[in-house]
Amino acid sequence: MGSDTPWYQLESGDAISMLARMGYASRGLVYLLIGGLAALAACGQGGQAEGSRGALQSLLGAPFGKVLLGIIALGLLSYSMWRAIQALKDADHHGKSAKGLAIRGGLLVSAVTHTLLAFYAVSLMFRLSGSAGQGEGSSGLVSWLFQQPLGRWGIGLVGLAIIGAGLAHVIKGVKAKFDKHFRMPSAVQVWAYPVCRFGLVVRGVVFVMVGCFFLMAAYQISPGEAGGTEEVFNTLRAQVFGQWLLGLVAAGLFAFGIYSVLASIYRRINPVL
Repeated sequence: MGSDTPWYQLESGDAISMLARMGYASRGLVYLLIGGLAALAACGQGGQAEGSRGALQSLLGAPFGKVLLGIIALGLLSYSMWRAIQALKDADHHGKSAKGLAIRGGLLVSAVTHTLLAFYAVSLMFRLSGSAGQGEGSSGLVSWLFQQPLGRWGIGLVGLAIIGAGLAHVIKGVKAKFDKHFRMPSAVQVWAYPVCRFGLVVRGVVFVMVGCFFLMAAYQISPGEAGGTEEVFNTLRAQVFGQWLLGLVAAGLFAFGIYSVLASIYRRINPVL
């Protein structure tokens, strides 16, 4: 379809491709914010390093912050829709093997989490009740799960799933498995691939740590033990050479943001309808 075709006349595949690319770009902006704020904190130029919700909240003080939040929220919803299509329609051809179904299940979980993040961005725009409590995300989810039948086991499974996703990110980065989904000029690959690999590995390590927090919460029956990216930052800061570790992870998450933006431009999108 020609580039001058109006958006309302796009074919379904073109529309899905547009949603996916907008989604990858929005995820990239969120991680660029997370990594940038964490880097400032590591250098002593900012406050406490924040996770995804804190990064979004930081936009409230920026010029046209609510407009930016609205754009990111729309992009995150688009990304959630693309993740759901990947999972349910098997757009990347993972298949129905145990490994393939596990990957598709992870994509579906990603769709849910990014939908929640999009609604959080909307709540910030309109200053809805409870929007300031960005630190309660993981522990609030765990508290709810504890109230369900077999909730403790459910929390443990969530932790294992997050660890599995983290290890998959590390492997994807080390082996550059993202290459099969990219159509990128060689001149760009020279600098982009090292950045992408570094970003994926660091994000994978962060996921593994978050998964361990969930396992600890399940083992100790304590919702407060669960945590997200912000708790990872706090844990790293408390270690020997904590500022250096925080700076390294900040750089990695910033690199993952670049990877996501590159995906919005160069990734092959294969909508399956």
